[in-house]
Amino acid sequence: MAQAKQGSIVAAMGWMFVISILLFWLPVLGGLIAGFVGGKKAGSIGRAVVAVFLPGVLFFVILFLLAASLVGIPLIGIAAGMGGLMLSVLHVGPLLVGAIIGGAMD
Repeated sequence: MAQAKQGSIVAAMGWMFVISILLFWLPVLGGLIAGFVGGKKAGSIGRAVVAVFLPGVLFFVILFLLAASLVGIPLIGIAAGMGGLMLSVLHVGPLLVGAIIGGAMD
């Protein structure tokens, strides 16, 4: 009997996060590549989908904190941080598609 490949959600999240940072200059393709590699590391579609959301949340938090810390007026910093939320949402779409494709590949 063939043993089912067991992937790691934590490893998948790490790979997705690092590759997303390295390939930020490729708007859609970078997210697809990061999602695909993370999905392969996760080992299944379910674990890949779960692994997508940590890099997305971390991306939002980092952008929010950087925007809020660089602006002297907190209200403007919050508005700039919400721009980080939109960037995060736009990034999670290709990441999710790539993770589903990578998780489906054996």
